[in-house]
Amino acid sequence: MPALKTKSQPLKAGIRTTKQFKDAEKALDWIRQIYNANTKYLQECFDVFSAVEQQYSPVSAFYPYVQVVIKDQPKADRRRAYGFLSKTGVYRTTVTRPDIYDFYYREQFNLLLGNHDTKIEVGVSDVPIPLHFALGEHFHLEADLSSNQIRSLQDVFDLPDLTNMDDSVPNGDFDIAPGGVRPLALFNAPRVDLSLQRLKHYTATSASHFQNFVLYTNYQFYVDEFVRLGRQLMEDAGSEYCEFVEPGDHITHRAERGGSAEKSGEKAKRLPQMPAYHLKREDGSGITLVNIGVGPSNAKTITDHVAVLRPHAWMMLGHCAGLRNSQSMGDYVLAHAYVREDGVLDDDLPIWVPLPALAEIQVALQNAVSEITGLDEYEFKQVMRTGTVATINDRNWELKDQRIPVTKLSQCRAVALDMESATIAANGFRFRVPYGTLLCVSDKPLHGQLKLPGMADKFYRERVDQHLRIGMLAMEKLRAMGAERLHSRKLRSFTEVAFQ
Repeated sequence: MPALKTKSQPLKAGIRTTKQFKDAEKALDWIRQIYNANTKYLQECFDVFSAVEQQYSPVSAFYPYVQVVIKDQPKADRRRAYGFLSKTGVYRTTVTRPDIYDFYYREQFNLLLGNHDTKIEVGVSDVPIPLHFALGEHFHLEADLSSNQIRSLQDVFDLPDLTNMDDSVPNGDFDIAPGGVRPLALFNAPRVDLSLQRLKHYTATSASHFQNFVLYTNYQFYVDEFVRLGRQLMEDAGSEYCEFVEPGDHITHRAERGGSAEKSGEKAKRLPQMPAYHLKREDGSGITLVNIGVGPSNAKTITDHVAVLRPHAWMMLGHCAGLRNSQSMGDYVLAHAYVREDGVLDDDLPIWVPLPALAEIQVALQNAVSEITGLDEYEFKQVMRTGTVATINDRNWELKDQRIPVTKLSQCRAVALDMESATIAANGFRFRVPYGTLLCVSDKPLHGQLKLPGMADKFYRERVDQHLRIGMLAMEKLRAMGAERLHSRKLRSFTEVAFQ
């Protein structure tokens, strides 16, 4: 079988060199050169493969890797949660998409070089880049291929391999042989690439648009208000936000002085499973809102993939069943503990693992409630309750024998019940992403106030705008703190990776 021949074959003819750097920018530039050359090689090979239907020899190209050798104890600021390694040894990870992760890689490299007497080694790994990932998020690989070509893809190119994409590092069950190489990051390159593709599929927006502060909701009312506000902000030439992105990568650009906001891109013809909307800042520290729909499975799915973007915080803004007679419809619940009855993460994060409340998130949400409602720190207790939120996987739990759920909810002192919050908090804990929850009481089933259409419409009209503004203000307060303060040491283990 003839080998694929192209005008240039960078993998075979060029970049195989390993280099060491004391400069983060130069290390990042070498990653770019390796990644761009090797993905271009695969793209050129695929162009030949798709143009002429015949047999070809296999071709491969490989991800860049980053490695550090640690021989000293860190000189790190002990208040920091990441950027250093506590044990001597060799640490390595594969990396991808320097176009998206340039700022992230630069920060991690600078921290490592500042905290250790070491060099950043960058080279070509032995982990192949799957063809699907080399062609990008917008390419439909099989669209113009014949059935014979589709069948022979696996004989010529490397395809996605799930054995290279497990979550053993964040789950804490990574197996390291004595004297072996340790992980430098939570996620390797294939795992990252898979999630970037899945984010495009589930949200109908490119992963590059996601911001560092993410709000999750399960009601379209919140999305409608976020869209209205996003478009309004783009008409303000002085807005701190530069773009507003909707599904389909439809972008509204901030207006220039004296002009109107311009638009680019096409809106999605139909909404995806979990549409995302992005209020962007130049530095990536804007706010993303994702409508995750109902249920813990959706909550796990989307946070599994958003986690690879290493956001600075995520929060759930949703509705809940109020469990106390003293609560009223429209009251807020600030979760400070969670009862996990959702079941979707039990194999990855055992049920006995506690989910600590994070002081920075709690204070930001509490202060935002006070400011938006206009009530002081004592008076707002009339409209907000802090307590335990129970998350379940059965929307019709009210139809069961009431003695069973009521007893359990009473024993754990729960004040509210929903279907997503503990799942999002658990995945935040698992993936070292600061998390929080602010819910709004939409029904009180134990007290005869069920969620019915007429009641719900009135409730939504009165509360949705205020609730969303509280969440956005809380995110702005967290942004002002800075990432170094926000990322909590509570979320890091005693054998932790260096990357955030």
